[in-house]
Amino acid sequence: MNIIIISVFAIICYCTTAIGQALAIKQNKQFRKSLVLFLGFSASLFQAITLYLLIHEPNGINLGFYNVSSVISWMIINIVLLSALKKPVESLLVFLAPLAALTIIFAVTQEAPKTLIPERNFGMLGHILFSILAYSILTIAAFQAVLLAYQNYKLKHHQLKGILKVFPPLQTMESLLFEFVWAGLILLTASLATGFLFVDDLLAQHLAHKTFLSIFAWLVFATLLWGRHQLGWRGNTAIKWTISGTTLLMLSYFGSKFVLDLVLQGR
Repeated sequence: MNIIIISVFAIICYCTTAIGQALAIKQNKQFRKSLVLFLGFSASLFQAITLYLLIHEPNGINLGFYNVSSVISWMIINIVLLSALKKPVESLLVFLAPLAALTIIFAVTQEAPKTLIPERNFGMLGHILFSILAYSILTIAAFQAVLLAYQNYKLKHHQLKGILKVFPPLQTMESLLFEFVWAGLILLTASLATGFLFVDDLLAQHLAHKTFLSIFAWLVFATLLWGRHQLGWRGNTAIKWTISGTTLLMLSYFGSKFVLDLVLQGR
């Protein structure tokens, strides 16, 4: 099976989804949701095949930097698509679909040192799965926070045209944000727990900064949810805490993975 052809199909579907959404927003109308879902799930299927061909090797699962980036983008897309079946979150695909296409391009065309995990190392694979799910959902929460901030700004300045026409009401957007944060925190808790159980020497020099940043991110999200329920935090406060927590989480994983895989091993 030609990985280039499959990846090109995925990229075309993702780009078509994003362009269709962008044009609909520009024209102040809804892009047909059934078409969005069809294109999105088609792209996801092609990306899944591409990922299988990239990461599945005789000696194990190759989780190099670019492969993991594509896996996370694929997971993010699928979470948004499944959520869009019942909730109005498809507008996120305007930003997320091009990012997914970009990760496919890098995964297929760029080489990175291999990080092989044996297929029967279920504890480690479980930790990685929880981590990827947590990163994916909390990344969606960060994008949701950005859109919420933009919507908030436009409403305060009485600018109700353009993209606001296709956004759900502000209260719905905020509720969706906290749902994503709750789900992400639960998965991040599972990721940290399985890390301490199954990863050898989690506080070793090359893992310590990743571990501490992940714990700090957990504390940020836990504080945000506590503030939401005890102090009624919302609006800009919720947005700032969400983006701060996600930034710490992205630094903990992508920052350390970038340095270890592409900087240190690339020398």
